[in-house]
Amino acid sequence: MTNFTDIRDFLRAHCARYPELALQDVFKALYQSAFGCEHLIADPSAAADYIRAEAARSGDRISELVELLSGDYCRVHLGILQDGLNAETFARLFALSARHEECGREKLEAMLTALQTIADAGELPFSAQETAEAVERWRKDGFPPLHHSEIFRQNYAPAYRVLRRDFARALPLFARIDRLTAERSRVLVAIEGGSASGKTTLGELLQNVYGCPVFHMDDFFLRPEQRTEARFAQPGGNVDRERFLEEVLLPLREGKPVDYRRFDCATFTIAPPQRIKEGTLNIVEGAYSMHPDLALYYDLSVFLSISAEKQRERILKRNAPAHAKQFFDRWIPFEQRYFDALDVRNRCDLILSADD
Repeated sequence: MTNFTDIRDFLRAHCARYPELALQDVFKALYQSAFGCEHLIADPSAAADYIRAEAARSGDRISELVELLSGDYCRVHLGILQDGLNAETFARLFALSARHEECGREKLEAMLTALQTIADAGELPFSAQETAEAVERWRKDGFPPLHHSEIFRQNYAPAYRVLRRDFARALPLFARIDRLTAERSRVLVAIEGGSASGKTTLGELLQNVYGCPVFHMDDFFLRPEQRTEARFAQPGGNVDRERFLEEVLLPLREGKPVDYRRFDCATFTIAPPQRIKEGTLNIVEGAYSMHPDLALYYDLSVFLSISAEKQRERILKRNAPAHAKQFFDRWIPFEQRYFDALDVRNRCDLILSADD
């Protein structure tokens, strides 16, 4: 649901930020807010070459690298490449962001209605009539993508790509990974954090961008004989970290393939091994991945921080009530005791907020 107040605040801020903009620049920002970028990316390699060349032409970096739009997208300026992010990674993120939502047209229409209301109230540097006529022409044309106006280009020299906001939030991690993989033949990264903080989602994104293997701590629950009161009393004791170290981390550090054996929660048995070839980049995701027995094997670690309110909202949204209650009564207290006792958050190299 598009929020009128959010759109009004965005439009007023956007016009204040770019006082020399034309109406087509406002339309462009609203189009990007609703759909993301203006076209699909067929060849990320060619897109990387173009990004690299455009970044070289764009000159000095600007002070604000990420500019939020009114929706699920943002503009990321090419100066981000100066922070260690490489053009290939940026292009892949751009390509993954370029997937238009089915409800984009509905969002755009709602934004244009808000635009007209704000223009009618005299809150924008465009008259109500001028706005109405321009919107109607654009609508009759079928809302095609627009270029920036010439006056906008002359005054602001835009050099950016549109990314999904949740992708942009992880840009510091991508930059750190790119620097490490440029220096080392193998890199091992841990994604740590509480339930519903987005660890699995981030692992999938990294896999889509880099083509790397992802290993999950949830595949290493305790075997029946390990489930003792003494074991559960240990901070971080409720995963089979010994088996994870022996079967995953040690082979990865030695550059060997992993014979991956998942724990089957339905039968409380360990599945037959699946051979997974090690990559230049290897990802471990899951709570307890930064237990002191495991932490020294990583080249980089990231902690996904989430507020109690957002965590509860996400767990209730994706779980049946009985399963959600298990999280609140058992698994989250286990995690929090582990985080607090072992100072996990502060031992990670990077902290990213998982809240919206």
